[in-house]
Amino acid sequence: MSDFPWAPGSATGIGSLPGDDIAEAQRIVFGELPALPHLAELPERGPGADMIGRTAGLLVDLPVQVYAGRWQIAARAGKDLRRTSDLLERDLDQLTEQAGGYTGPLKIQAAGPWTLAASLDLPIGGRLLRDPGAVRDLTDSLAEGLRRHVAEVRKRVPGATVLLQLDEPSLPTVLAGRVPTESGFSVYRKVDGPAAATGLRTVVEAVGTPVIVHCCAPDVPLQVIRDARATAVAFDLSLLKDLDPLGEAIEAGLGIFMGAAPTRAPAGERPESKKIAERVRTVWQRLGFPAARLPEQVVVTPACGLSGAPIGYVRALLKACTEAGRRLAEV
Repeated sequence: MSDFPWAPGSATGIGSLPGDDIAEAQRIVFGELPALPHLAELPERGPGADMIGRTAGLLVDLPVQVYAGRWQIAARAGKDLRRTSDLLERDLDQLTEQAGGYTGPLKIQAAGPWTLAASLDLPIGGRLLRDPGAVRDLTDSLAEGLRRHVAEVRKRVPGATVLLQLDEPSLPTVLAGRVPTESGFSVYRKVDGPAAATGLRTVVEAVGTPVIVHCCAPDVPLQVIRDARATAVAFDLSLLKDLDPLGEAIEAGLGIFMGAAPTRAPAGERPESKKIAERVRTVWQRLGFPAARLPEQVVVTPACGLSGAPIGYVRALLKACTEAGRRLAEV
């Protein structure tokens, strides 16, 4: 029996889909990802539907606004925050409607504290990342906001086991001290691994539900993610250079959301579940783990979000991921 909160041979999406029709997007998710559906995200709808704005709208006692095309901390809630809240409410209404009677794991997504700190501006200018006190306040606010968000989704879909994905594309650059200042002539302070893990763990422990940390960037900091006590890591398999840290993470019991399906198809090609499954199986075999453990510990996903892909390809890709998961479960 698997100890992971998903069924063996599961597949899911990363979060974003193309277009601006949330009803259609959510139908596609439930139709093509029956074992592990997720709350669809449609960033093409503009500010408030983007990853940073959507998550910033969940912060508690830290209002935000758009200024000069960027999200920044504001003195009080205004129209930008209302728009963000309205978009999310509409999305949750569609989730509630289409998940009627659903029982099983259900994934929701939000930006993690370090990506948020590297992206949100202070009222006086510069990123929150420059101020350790502001980062702590942001992390606490995010933890409480996501705790409430998880509770709201549980109330709307009572049969679901809610999984929270924290999107942390900026985490490697934060750790390396490569986040540029506004001028571009300097960079913000480097955050060490233990401090980064502490920030993530603050959120992980607050939300009371399994957390997946997603990082579709090179140099995924697997040790930081493990130290944060996340249930799983999600990554783009094509960016993985060194298998040893991955093997150590698997051995330690970390779940793996393996981005094995390309978000862009080679010209004229359709996604093939056999090829996707083979990519996953090849990595697993190279690491030397028992075949029976693969479908329990690994969830098949696209390499990253799908907001820029044609809708027909999205349907075919998600269906291929689901079929690849089933292939892997046929041990």
